[in-house]
Formats: sequence, C-alpha cells, structure tokens
Amino acid sequence: MALRQLRFEGDEILRKKAKPVKKIDEKIITLLDDMRETLHDRNGVGLAAPQIGVLKRIAIVENEDEFYEFINPEIIASEGTQISNEACLSVPGRQGDIERPMKITVEALNRDGETFQVEAEEYMASVFCHEFDHLDGVLYLDRAENIRPYNPDTDTID
Repeated sequence: MALRQLRFEGDEILRKKAKPVKKIDEKIITLLDDMRETLHDRNGVGLAAPQIGVLKRIAIVENEDEFYEFINPEIIASEGTQISNEACLSVPGRQGDIERPMKITVEALNRDGETFQVEAEEYMASVFCHEFDHLDGVLYLDRAENIRPYNPDTDTID
C-alpha cells in the first residue's frame, strides 16, 4: 500500500467524468488499498479515485466500523430530501449546505467482482452521494449554499 497525492479544487481532473472499471485486476486492488491508506492518513470519511488523479469509477467510504468499496456504483433508488453540511478533502478550508436524498440504494461491484446492494440513510446517504458526485466531475461546491470556513481540527460536520 502507498499514500496517493490528493488533487485539489482547480485541478482539471476533478472536473472530468470517470470511466467505468472493465476488469478488476491487481492494479484495481492496489488502487483500493492505496485509497484506504490515503483516506486514513487524511482522516477522511470518503474518497473517490479522481481525488487522487485516477479517472476510474471507484469510491470508498469508512465511518466508524463500516467500510465500503464501490466499483462502478449506481444509485438505483432514492427517497426524500435532507440538507447536509459537507466538506471535502479536495476543497480544504470550506464547508457548505447541500440538498441530498434522505435514503438511497446503491448497486456496485466489490473487489471480488461481485454485485452488491446497500441502503444508506441520512448522513451515510449524503456521504455516498458526495463521493459518487466526484465520479461525474462534480464538487459539492457546485450544489452547495451557505459556503463558509471550515477547520477540521475544531469544527464538526453534522
């Protein structure tokens, strides 16, 4: 495993649509492992492959004891709405409020190439949506209101 370099707002790769993974091979497995190490190093909750300069439809999310690896994720159902307070590793120093679904169902592949589905509600639904937006070249700032300063050492994200 290795730490990967984060890309930040202004880097054009963050605005490009990621390509589907056609074959899960050792390169993809290594990428997943590197993403997890990078996420831990940055104390993040989620990370999408474009955030480390890889235009593949891959995202990971870790919250407390839950860890998800998504390859070619698709939101197949959503319900309701909520206002989510969000920040981003690729947009340091700012946070904002964004409307997200209250509940979603996601279908994706895991590292073994098996299809799985997971439902997420409230906070986790927002996190999943945030990471999947990265796969389409969308930053939360594109949809957010009330953008304001954020210090990860002193502020919390609800």
